[in-house]
Amino acid sequence: MAKDKQPRLVIEPEKCIACGLCEAECPFDAIHIEGDVAVIDYDKCKVCRKCIPICPTNCLSVEGGKEAAPAEAAKPAEVTGKVGGYSGVWVFAEQDSGEVHPVSWELLGCGRTLADTLGCELAAMVLGEDVEDVAIEAGYYGADRAYVIDNPVLQVYRTSPYAAACISLISKYKPEIVLVGATTLGRDLAGAIATELGTGLTADCTGLDIDEETKLLRQTRPAFGGSIMATILTREQRPQMSTVRPRVMEALPRDETRQIEIISEDLALTEEDVLTKIIGFQADSDLDAPNLQYAEIICSGGRGLGSPSGFELIQQLADALGGVMGASRATVDAGWISHDHQVGQTGITVRPRLYIACGISGAIQHLVGMQSSDTIVAINTDPDAPIFQIADYGIVGDLYQVVPELIRLAKERNLKEKLLSGVAF
Repeated sequence: MAKDKQPRLVIEPEKCIACGLCEAECPFDAIHIEGDVAVIDYDKCKVCRKCIPICPTNCLSVEGGKEAAPAEAAKPAEVTGKVGGYSGVWVFAEQDSGEVHPVSWELLGCGRTLADTLGCELAAMVLGEDVEDVAIEAGYYGADRAYVIDNPVLQVYRTSPYAAACISLISKYKPEIVLVGATTLGRDLAGAIATELGTGLTADCTGLDIDEETKLLRQTRPAFGGSIMATILTREQRPQMSTVRPRVMEALPRDETRQIEIISEDLALTEEDVLTKIIGFQADSDLDAPNLQYAEIICSGGRGLGSPSGFELIQQLADALGGVMGASRATVDAGWISHDHQVGQTGITVRPRLYIACGISGAIQHLVGMQSSDTIVAINTDPDAPIFQIADYGIVGDLYQVVPELIRLAKERNLKEKLLSGVAF
């Protein structure tokens, strides 16, 4: 009796549209787009069939051998459970002179959900000098354990000693997931760590969750200038690393009854080993820049203002409500207002209690940056504007008629004082 022909993946080139979905999905790097068609590398292909169901034109199939059920298909070791002993969700606790950046607590809130889904520990990675209080505080915000390196070399942030400290901890304890705030410091540090460890790093994530089938970290971020949302998986390297923008995730309520285990480690570095020296600090010259990131009330203007002078009205509304003024990317690109007012994926991600969008249509890159606001009010003449899809309250009308009335009512009802004292209206 003739032996069954070995199964192999085949492609119908006349159907292929070179969309690249199969290339992105293949865990063995066996499919590549060449010209206007996908090409299979049979030396790498394991016939795992993961590419077949995602093909939009059904141009992929398996020929020969017995058709295996999806559950029987070959899978890379990396997606079958804990990879090489890696386990746990870690959050880098960014601090300066003992003052922790709020994004660290926000990431612990997200990390708590990820760790509970995976059934593993949630830990904080704490570096600096005299930082035991930071480690204890991390417990109040949900961490089970804190890995601490307390060393004078880490008193102020410098890339090389901080990266060396993180790498030593990660190499020893092998966390499966490492989350870092997408701050100026965090972006610098995460890139240095990922490069040295040879692992993947997804920057500026706006969503994190665990894939039910593979248990991999699904890292979602806007791509192509914010026109689409891309979900990225790190299949083969560990740890899975992400930087996450401030104000995207929500911190857990602070609970002083939570207990935390603190594990202290040494750092084999002295000041003489570090080439970079801190000789002083210079205050930011732009002291008048708006503090959008942690503002409780934001009033933003878009191209619907018609001209730069329209921001004078938006500022009046912000002043009447005790808030700050924001702007859309289109107005910044047009030169109407400075970039430090820009809300969105290419600007600042915000999460205020109240967000008022005036004359903003709602491009995805803007929505990503403010859609987590507690209450969203949209004012636009176009009833089909995308902003209305996420708004809690929508006003279809001319903002030059609506906003002055809002300002009048805000002053008449003393809304500024009520909002600043935490009273909603």
